[in-house]
Amino acid sequence: MEILTIFTPTYNRAYTLHKCYESLKRQTNKNFIWLIIDDGSTDNTREIVNKWIDTEEVKIKYHYQNNQGMHGAHNTAYELIDTELNVCIDSDDYMADDAVEKIIRFWNKYGSKNYAGIIGLDATPKGEIIGSKMPDGIKESTLTNLYGIYRVKGDKKLVYRSDLTKSTPPYPLFQGEKYCPLSYKYILIDQQLPLLIMNEILCLVEYLPDGSSMNIINQYKKNPQGFSFFRKVAMQYAPTYKERFRECIHYVSANIMLKNASFLFESPRKLTTLLAVPFGIALYLYIQKNPKTTTTLKNF
Repeated sequence: MEILTIFTPTYNRAYTLHKCYESLKRQTNKNFIWLIIDDGSTDNTREIVNKWIDTEEVKIKYHYQNNQGMHGAHNTAYELIDTELNVCIDSDDYMADDAVEKIIRFWNKYGSKNYAGIIGLDATPKGEIIGSKMPDGIKESTLTNLYGIYRVKGDKKLVYRSDLTKSTPPYPLFQGEKYCPLSYKYILIDQQLPLLIMNEILCLVEYLPDGSSMNIINQYKKNPQGFSFFRKVAMQYAPTYKERFRECIHYVSANIMLKNASFLFESPRKLTTLLAVPFGIALYLYIQKNPKTTTTLKNF
């Protein structure tokens, strides 16, 4: 029985999805399932995937749903996964040829119920690590502490135990919105168990013009309920006061977009939120005046 599910949410990405498929065919260990969550694509994604299924070169499960956004596709994936581990590979990314082998070997050697999973590295197609490596000398850490205390930078690849991703509350779906930061679920899992650190490249990442990372400002404008919800959770569990203050700034900005006059009373960190109001207003004005900015909001 397979130990790992690689799941890929996709929406009108037929033109690039083959990169992930080709990388999965090259895997040195085939003990995995590829779960494709088609989030309402109107291109020829279904036809392409059906051809791949027919070749039987990779074990593929395909699920189509009406468009819910990235987080809605993640919710569905976590409901359907029945392997011990899972990892998300985005539709414009692909796996290193030995990634599955490294994940399974590492987990069999070090994994247990004491850990939420594994955190590995993302890299560019040229093999350059995204951001920074994780610190040497530490075996385990929560994702929150890696970024907030150890000051790790850049996207990382998360391999989670499927019983945890299934039991942790799902991402909320807000009417008229299609995005809630995926870190919401990761923060909740952080409160339970740490991740094992593996400084190995697992995923090769390309930031395409139509990807969510390159359109984060537009996501922020179009989905203020999702961002406001997330910031309330993030400020509760921020590892340092500086991080909490930053989350409060974003919370204020999102609620200005929502025209929510009750945001202070709804905040779980009222005093810090009050202090963050001037900075939240400044962030809101900055976002409104810079519609084409693609800088990741986490780094403001």
